[in-house]
Amino acid sequence: MPYITPLMPAYPELFLLVMVCVILVVDLFVSDDNRIVTYALTQFALAGCLAITFLTSSAQPAYTFSGMFVDDLMSDVLKLLVYAGVMMMLVYSRAYVAARGLFRGEFFMLVLFATLGMMIMISANHLLTLYLGLELQALSLYSMVALQRDSAVATEAAMKYFVLGALASGMLLYGMSMLYGATGTLEITRLAEIIFYGVARDVVLVFALVFIVAGLGFKLGAVPFHMWVPDVYHGAPTAVTLFIGSAPKLAAFAFIMRLLVQGLGAERLVEEWQQMLIVMAVLSLAIGNITAIAQTNLKRMLAYSTIGHMGFLLLGILSGDLIGYGAGMFYVVVYVLMNLGSFGMIMVLSRSGFEAENLEDFKGLNARNPWYAFMMLLLMFSMAGVPPTVGFYAKLSVLQAVINAGYVWLAVIAVLFSLIGAFYYLRLVKLMYFDASQDTAPIEPHGDVRMLMSANGLAMLVFGIMPEPLMALCIDSIQASL
Repeated sequence: MPYITPLMPAYPELFLLVMVCVILVVDLFVSDDNRIVTYALTQFALAGCLAITFLTSSAQPAYTFSGMFVDDLMSDVLKLLVYAGVMMMLVYSRAYVAARGLFRGEFFMLVLFATLGMMIMISANHLLTLYLGLELQALSLYSMVALQRDSAVATEAAMKYFVLGALASGMLLYGMSMLYGATGTLEITRLAEIIFYGVARDVVLVFALVFIVAGLGFKLGAVPFHMWVPDVYHGAPTAVTLFIGSAPKLAAFAFIMRLLVQGLGAERLVEEWQQMLIVMAVLSLAIGNITAIAQTNLKRMLAYSTIGHMGFLLLGILSGDLIGYGAGMFYVVVYVLMNLGSFGMIMVLSRSGFEAENLEDFKGLNARNPWYAFMMLLLMFSMAGVPPTVGFYAKLSVLQAVINAGYVWLAVIAVLFSLIGAFYYLRLVKLMYFDASQDTAPIEPHGDVRMLMSANGLAMLVFGIMPEPLMALCIDSIQASL
């Protein structure tokens, strides 16, 4: 086994923190005309984290900070995906934020601090570390939503997000304090041991579980804790909406795995949180897919579809075995990729003074630009679960895990609501290909955006035809961490 220095598992986080300090100082001396320097340094910081994480990855878990922080295969894979997602978000949003006066140092700082919070959440092995990472991410996102200060809609969305987020954080913290009262420890691995050997008090554990699942439900945007999702997705600048709907979902998945599966995964507790997740999953599938049909604003439609997708993610988690957890991780990775492309396309079609966020704005896209229409078609087909796109395989793997766990009726419900969801995705395809265009403005994004959008759309086909490597990676990474 290689010699591990005390801080080696946290090298990516330390590097990012140093780079944030460097970028803050450099940004003071950069004029608005040269803000591309800050953007380049931000991308360099993320690329550096990616390189460090890849080079220091190991199949054996490594701990630091007195066991409060862990570096294992699952954390490495999720961090690499987070870096890639944030870098893609920055590429997609560069022209968009520049046209709206948001291409400033504050935007990039908040992105990096939120990313640092996600990294800490993903590698947390202690309840305090989990909570600190969560709050660092959440406070950065609240600020990003309100970054467009002259927008009343964005300010209102930020206030709703902050108030409801504070309530959810309080519930989560209260649940964690009850866990400490029942077990006498905050370390997740020690927590699992105490619960497994039956030393903890069961009544207190069940009460703690209720508060923790409620807090997790809010962070995922699952029903009945979904109230913030449509308003925040609609009110925030599209670049911020893209950020909220992508990388943080990977961190939320890690949060669930660390706390529910690793910490509270004892057999006598699994059934308790499975029942809660079943209710949340069914309600999310129902409300998310049915309400999305009535939306004319694409961002709100995608917000409600996110609620439905989180229902599918919960189905994978509640199956309670390795295959189900792997299917859940695969689903959240695919969802993030689909969301990046969908919101990226909204920003591609938007321009200064115009937000292409209504369904009507996509009318006749095939006549304006056939290639982008085809990319959006692949993304919508994948979200609807139409073969041979990767969305079909993601839903199929979750349904197989649910059926193997004995919940056939749940799989039937999920299929029915997926059919309902297919309607509003295919409606957008119909508008692009069969309706006349109302806009004749040229679509001329930067070359890097054009290449990334093409890769993003074609990935829906490639991973749909060859999903096995990504699925195997998800299962192996979770197996190594359990």
